[in-house]
Amino acid sequence: MQKIDAPTRKLPVQEAANFLGLSKSWLDKRRLFGGGPHYLKLGRRVVYDLRDLENWAIGKKRRNTSQVS
Repeated sequence: MQKIDAPTRKLPVQEAANFLGLSKSWLDKRRLFGGGPHYLKLGRRVVYDLRDLENWAIGKKRRNTSQVS
Protein backbone atom coordinates (compact mmCIF):
# COMPACT_ATOMS: atom_id res chain seq x y z
CA MET A 1 0.00 0.00 0.00
CA GLN A 2 1.26 3.47 -0.90
CA LYS A 3 1.79 5.99 1.89
CA ILE A 4 -0.09 9.23 1.32
CA ASP A 5 1.65 12.34 2.62
CA ALA A 6 -0.17 15.34 3.98
CA PRO A 7 -1.61 17.40 1.12
CA THR A 8 0.34 20.41 -0.06
CA ARG A 9 -0.79 23.52 -1.85
CA LYS A 10 -1.45 23.27 -5.58
CA LEU A 11 -0.45 26.28 -7.69
CA PRO A 12 -1.87 27.32 -11.05
CA VAL A 13 0.69 27.75 -13.83
CA GLN A 14 1.26 31.50 -13.41
CA GLU A 15 1.77 31.19 -9.65
CA ALA A 16 4.14 28.25 -10.16
CA ALA A 17 6.13 30.32 -12.66
CA ASN A 18 6.30 33.22 -10.21
CA PHE A 19 7.39 30.88 -7.41
CA LEU A 20 10.27 29.54 -9.55
CA GLY A 21 11.16 32.93 -11.06
CA LEU A 22 10.41 31.64 -14.57
CA SER A 23 7.97 32.69 -17.25
CA LYS A 24 4.62 30.98 -17.76
CA SER A 25 5.61 30.23 -21.35
CA TRP A 26 8.75 28.42 -20.15
CA LEU A 27 6.64 26.09 -18.03
CA ASP A 28 4.18 25.63 -20.90
CA LYS A 29 7.04 24.58 -23.21
CA ARG A 30 8.54 22.22 -20.61
CA ARG A 31 5.19 20.44 -20.30
CA LEU A 32 5.25 19.90 -24.05
CA PHE A 33 8.91 18.98 -24.54
CA GLY A 34 9.89 17.71 -21.07
CA GLY A 35 12.49 18.86 -18.59
CA GLY A 36 10.25 20.79 -16.23
CA PRO A 37 8.72 19.98 -12.88
CA HIS A 38 5.98 17.36 -12.52
CA TYR A 39 2.47 18.72 -12.88
CA LEU A 40 -1.10 17.56 -12.35
CA LYS A 41 -3.83 17.71 -14.97
CA LEU A 42 -7.18 18.11 -13.22
CA GLY A 43 -9.80 18.17 -15.94
CA ARG A 44 -8.65 21.06 -18.11
CA ARG A 45 -6.67 22.68 -15.32
CA VAL A 46 -2.92 22.30 -14.96
CA VAL A 47 -1.57 22.76 -11.45
CA TYR A 48 1.74 22.20 -9.74
CA ASP A 49 2.22 20.67 -6.32
CA LEU A 50 4.37 23.02 -4.26
CA ARG A 51 6.45 20.08 -3.02
CA ASP A 52 7.22 19.04 -6.64
CA LEU A 53 8.32 22.57 -7.50
CA GLU A 54 10.66 22.69 -4.50
CA ASN A 55 12.12 19.24 -5.28
CA TRP A 56 12.63 20.14 -8.95
CA ALA A 57 14.39 23.40 -8.01
CA ILE A 58 16.63 21.61 -5.50
CA GLY A 59 17.59 19.16 -8.24
CA LYS A 60 18.92 22.09 -10.29
CA LYS A 61 21.59 23.04 -7.72
CA ARG A 62 25.10 23.19 -9.15
CA ARG A 63 28.51 23.82 -7.62
CA ASN A 64 30.09 25.28 -10.77
CA THR A 65 29.32 26.08 -14.39
CA SER A 66 31.10 23.02 -15.77
CA GLN A 67 28.93 20.57 -13.83
CA VAL A 68 26.74 18.44 -16.13
CA SER A 69 23.01 19.15 -15.86
